[in-house]
Amino acid sequence: MYEDYPYWDREKQQTRHKRVYIGKLDAKGEFVPNKTYAAKMKLEEAKQGGASMVEQSVARTYYGATCLLDAIADITGIKKDLKASFPHDYLKILSLASYLVMESDSPMYRFSRWAHTHWHPYGLDLPSQRISELFASIKEDARIKFFIKQKTRRTEKEHLAYDTTSISSYSELINHVKYGKNKDGEPLPQINLALVFGQESMMPVYYRRLPGNITDVRTVRKLLKDLDYMEFKKIKLVMDRGFFSAKNLNDLYKHHYKFLIAGKGNMKFVSKYIDRVRDSIKDFSNYAPIQDVYQISSMEKWPYEEYDGQGCMINKSQRRVYVHVYYNGQRAESEKTTFLKVLSDAEACLVEDSCSEAQKAMCDKFFVHKKTPVRGVKIQYNEEAIHEHMNTFGYFVLLSNDIKDPSEALFIYRNKDLIEKFFGNIKNRLSMRRPLVSSDESLDGKLFVQFVALMLISYIHKNMKDHDLYKNYTMQKLLDELDVIERFDFPGKRAHFSEVTTRQQHIYSCFGVKPPNML
Repeated sequence: MYEDYPYWDREKQQTRHKRVYIGKLDAKGEFVPNKTYAAKMKLEEAKQGGASMVEQSVARTYYGATCLLDAIADITGIKKDLKASFPHDYLKILSLASYLVMESDSPMYRFSRWAHTHWHPYGLDLPSQRISELFASIKEDARIKFFIKQKTRRTEKEHLAYDTTSISSYSELINHVKYGKNKDGEPLPQINLALVFGQESMMPVYYRRLPGNITDVRTVRKLLKDLDYMEFKKIKLVMDRGFFSAKNLNDLYKHHYKFLIAGKGNMKFVSKYIDRVRDSIKDFSNYAPIQDVYQISSMEKWPYEEYDGQGCMINKSQRRVYVHVYYNGQRAESEKTTFLKVLSDAEACLVEDSCSEAQKAMCDKFFVHKKTPVRGVKIQYNEEAIHEHMNTFGYFVLLSNDIKDPSEALFIYRNKDLIEKFFGNIKNRLSMRRPLVSSDESLDGKLFVQFVALMLISYIHKNMKDHDLYKNYTMQKLLDELDVIERFDFPGKRAHFSEVTTRQQHIYSCFGVKPPNML
């Protein structure tokens, strides 16, 4: 048995591997460590308890914010589930996650500087090399074990929102880095990240990375397999129109999952219901003042089809689906203004012969054009296609096999927008606009640590929102308010803490956590 340590060879410009002998398997297949590795494991176990042991020196560290994060990890079961999944490294993972939460966009190599002045669960320094080794050691089976344990703590009645985002990368050594449709508009190769989170708890539940050239609509089938393996029950998925396809809806029906999904207006199944209600939806009786939309709903039949592994149809039937059609006049005008501007820009680029691929597709759809050496580009407008396209402005459709009420469906769907804020937290607050790693193993490990940090951030966000703390604080200001509380450790003595103000006590009380001076 060997431990493998990947490293970057500057001369050969490639990843190399260093292997260290650590023991062997006996006749029963059980691991028998050698003396060196056995001693190392005992040292690691001692270090894992380093935060609870009194060091034989005087120490003065900032404690208030990390104390809150540690308490949140206990309340949510994150610490317990990490310990069960990563028994030798869970405190390291928690310390790195706490650093990411508190230091926002700081790179990992500055952890040592932060750890020198702050109390944290691991209690010891983690140099850059040790952090890289930790990332590489975080394996898939342990991550899945953590997801499963966290899943049991979530309510089965909760709606789960699902979405993907793109993360740009310069690395040529990560297999999943591909060119694709970048959602930030950056002309770089990328990886895609899929995230599932609970809308009521506002807590992320599961994530996985995808190759950068995988489109949203192709990810749902793999998601369903993952959720089925982890034994998620009574799932209610909320998805935007990027995931809408007949194949995906058939898979959701097949797995008996409840769903709420936005329909694509250019698909025949959706457009026929828009055409059906076009003359009546703007009646005042259909106006919903709270949502500020006109809405009409009906129960319809979805043409369900199921195929075997060879592509042969084995079931063709009808399934119940609620179709909710909405219209908003302001949205219609906004979409019209945007479309006309984009179409005008495409026409100008067509004349100048500088169209992008997207503009070329738009010109082919809405213009009849040809180019001659003498007269240049001659353009005629396809007015029928333009009017047909603009005829859908202001309308949007939600489909569900669970939610009958259109107002409830729209409320739940709009809550899905929270996932965009979470993606913002991942990229901005958790230093993910560029994953500064050079291998797939390190990327997977870093993503997991950032996912744990995102769980802590999400819990803070929900409590700040529930207790109206955003009126006086941003999240960073709230953490800074607590961060000034100090911890004093003396050899052979119990730790004590600096004074806690009334404002700080109020923050702790909103999270159900005892202030340090009451511990």
